[in-house]
Amino acid sequence: MKTLKYIFSLLMVVVLATNCEQDDNDLGFLDNVVAPTDVSALFKVTQDNTGLVTITPNATGASNFNVSFGDGTEETVNLLQGESVEHVYEEGTYTVNIEALGITGLKTQISQELVVSFKAPENVVVTIENDLAISKQVNVTANADFAVSYEVYFGEQGIDDPVIANIGDTVSYGYQEPGTYTIRVVVMGAAIETTEYVEEFQVTEILQPIASAPAPPTRQETDVISLYSEKYNDVPDTNFFPDWGQGGQGSSWAEFDLNGDKMLQYINLSYQGIALADGTSIDVSGMEFLHLDVWTADEGLSLETSLINNASGTVTEKPVWSDLTAGEWTSLDIPISEYTDQGLTVTEIFQLKFVGEPWATGTVFIDNLYFYKPSAAPFNDGLLNNGNFDFGSDSWIVGTDDNTPVNVVTDGGNTYYSVDVAAAGNPWDVNMSQKVEIIQGETYTFIFDAWSDTNRSIVTGIGLSAAPWSSSVETVNITPTRTTYSLTLVATDWGAPDARVIFDLGAEAGMVNIDNVGLFLGDGPFDDGLLVNGDFEAGADPWIVGTDDNAPISVVTDGGNTYFSVDVAAAGNPWDVNMSQKVEIISGNTYTLTFDAWSDTNRAIISGIGLSAAPWSSTVETVNITTTRTTYTLTLLAADWGALDARVIFDMGAEAGQVNIDNVALTSN
Repeated sequence: MKTLKYIFSLLMVVVLATNCEQDDNDLGFLDNVVAPTDVSALFKVTQDNTGLVTITPNATGASNFNVSFGDGTEETVNLLQGESVEHVYEEGTYTVNIEALGITGLKTQISQELVVSFKAPENVVVTIENDLAISKQVNVTANADFAVSYEVYFGEQGIDDPVIANIGDTVSYGYQEPGTYTIRVVVMGAAIETTEYVEEFQVTEILQPIASAPAPPTRQETDVISLYSEKYNDVPDTNFFPDWGQGGQGSSWAEFDLNGDKMLQYINLSYQGIALADGTSIDVSGMEFLHLDVWTADEGLSLETSLINNASGTVTEKPVWSDLTAGEWTSLDIPISEYTDQGLTVTEIFQLKFVGEPWATGTVFIDNLYFYKPSAAPFNDGLLNNGNFDFGSDSWIVGTDDNTPVNVVTDGGNTYYSVDVAAAGNPWDVNMSQKVEIIQGETYTFIFDAWSDTNRSIVTGIGLSAAPWSSSVETVNITPTRTTYSLTLVATDWGAPDARVIFDLGAEAGMVNIDNVGLFLGDGPFDDGLLVNGDFEAGADPWIVGTDDNAPISVVTDGGNTYFSVDVAAAGNPWDVNMSQKVEIISGNTYTLTFDAWSDTNRAIISGIGLSAAPWSSTVETVNITTTRTTYTLTLLAADWGALDARVIFDMGAEAGQVNIDNVALTSN
């Protein structure tokens, strides 16, 4: 064994030396090495009344161990990770010392009791339990007098090897399938005789989501207060503890990880809840809805969601009940008015409570837990990105350098571009640009807001981002009054995929503020209301087929106009041919949907609004279209349904013939 250790040590030196050469002698990574953790030792005794014990130390981050036997012998044995040592003990109780050493010399030491007796184990107590958080996992713990270790045979077909553990420790085993299994526990000491325990045990399955909850929509921080959402867009979670209540009914909680998406799991739900940290509270009076996504495998389970405040030192609790759909995510959007109408003050919310009905029987997974108010209709920047600077300087650069972002400021919740030109120079000395495709020969409408601290001019328009620097620009006189400007620009004999919109501001001194920049092909922006790219001038995005976010629709461009077009070859189900865009629909609201449509024949389509997941609730109408391009207007009520990821629907598969759609807009009445 010493020879083996010497060879292994030599190999370690060679490996380290090689790595040092490859890394130019950089050993900085060692600065982050910590002392070994999770130090333990497994004792295995031979059942022959000899007192021969095999000791196998283990730890995280250890390279070797010093083992002291604790029986008065002075010998200390050094072992590498994975090695064992044998030692003969007389009957008695001993304290074995294990010192774990890391590669930098940091040490962690533990002491572990060892009982050596030549009597058969007595007073055996075995506990076998289904793990509350991990499906089909069983945890076994064995205790006994005169015992050193125990073996567990879990009874799964084809698995004959036992799991061994020190007496008093817990072992876990994951089954392939739920069912009844014969679990046999063999408790061992130093005696020849062992003691066995056998139990027929029912292994249960905790069903869990196979997909994550719907992703939350993009919202500004002023529109949302997030409590728990791994996917929420740049909104920090409120500091909280997801554990109070329990109700003495076996209810518990865990944080469940589904492919990197963390969510809360409440098991055997009686009552559990979220308590804000350190006695703090949140004011949700500026919000309009409480949102949570809930998944359960249990049929007929209802969830009570209570808001609890501590206004003026008086605890007040108001509940709202919601029915859940088994086997799928249920998105709950509970109006704050449900609580305030019951007399709850929502300026000092410090707890949420979840109650399951039936009591203490169901398991739920909860994700995307936040308060929100519906965001205003998105700004239409046409062919540009982040034209209203709500995402800071994203996509906007100085000159043509992709790595030099512009300066933005936030005032009164509004973010915009701002620069103070100290002295006049070349127009391009102070610049803001965004790269965008410009098509040769096309006409564009360029719109923006601008204002200054003085009367001054700027140069703005469209142009190339490389030689020969062709452009179509105009000089615009701006004032201290915020004003919207609109320019018509023609890319007469130039164009490029990486052309740009240009703001050259350096020719005169004075401040320049710019906001709400949009570029549109043709005669200006189309007002698509709650939708994005309703005129398809930005291509297919974000229009999709069905509910698959990765299946873009087909668009065509004719005479400079882009629109959706599909030719249905044969009649089938209406939904076999579909175009959708996901959009937030609020239960109880009435919406107006307008669109242009035409065909190569007289035929019908189905259009409206609806959910993008079960139970697929919708409000739709059949619309008869002809060969004449016509604008259609539908008034649609979301009577008793709604969701953040609902959608506008065009189902076109029920009849053959071409369908063309353009200028789609959705507004809330």
